[in-house]
Amino acid sequence: MSAAGSISKLHKARPLKRILILFLSLVIGILIWSAAASLFDLPAFILPGPALVWERFLRSLESGQLLQHAIATLSEVLAGLFLGGFVATVLGYLIAKSPALENLISPYLVASQSIPIVAIAPLLVIWFGPGIFSKILICSLTVFFPVLINTVVGLREVPQDLRDLMRSLKASRVQTLTKLEIPAALPIFLGGLRVGATLSVIGAVIGELVGADRGLGFLINVGRGQYDTALVFVAVITLAVIAMSLYGLVLLIETQVLSWQSWRDEAK
Repeated sequence: MSAAGSISKLHKARPLKRILILFLSLVIGILIWSAAASLFDLPAFILPGPALVWERFLRSLESGQLLQHAIATLSEVLAGLFLGGFVATVLGYLIAKSPALENLISPYLVASQSIPIVAIAPLLVIWFGPGIFSKILICSLTVFFPVLINTVVGLREVPQDLRDLMRSLKASRVQTLTKLEIPAALPIFLGGLRVGATLSVIGAVIGELVGADRGLGFLINVGRGQYDTALVFVAVITLAVIAMSLYGLVLLIETQVLSWQSWRDEAK
């Protein structure tokens, strides 16, 4: 069998193996959860079993309650991820190109990360209201820093000899950006985007917990107030699914965009 055929077969086997491991881990987790609920004989409002949570999930799904709130949260997450990622990428490029700009604003950026987002969220809700805009801003703030740092690091990791080569070929700034800097920085940038994608879900929930009339965070507040712990579990699991889906989507984009890199590594 040729080397190319072996690599192709390996690429096909890996997703199947990952799916199998994921399925087994889920089964084991559900079994441990069910055993804990039965063994300690806890009331349902403290620790509902998997069967009770599944029943509550079906009821929420049939009534449209879960879908309505999940769409609201997902809208906030996607808008915040786009806004935060875009601003962070542009600012990261400017910082990477200008040490003076980095020295000017880096103290503010570092200081902003020392303040928990849960402390800023009430202020944003007060200033911009309990509507969707304040939630988008909170999501953007959680996404901003990891994408910014990875953009700066990715651009500065471009080898100097390649920059010199582009300069010797009299490439313009746009050509250097599109032909060298973006492809070279993509692996690190997409790594930051993966982190940002999961953090954006946290930002949306924090904003909804502070003040909202829709969203999965609002649903958690409703379940907590009514001692409907099964509903809280449904909302939390849905949030986990959204976060993992976004992470997987960025990972899929990374796999497709950087496919040349994996082929190169496996061919060595």
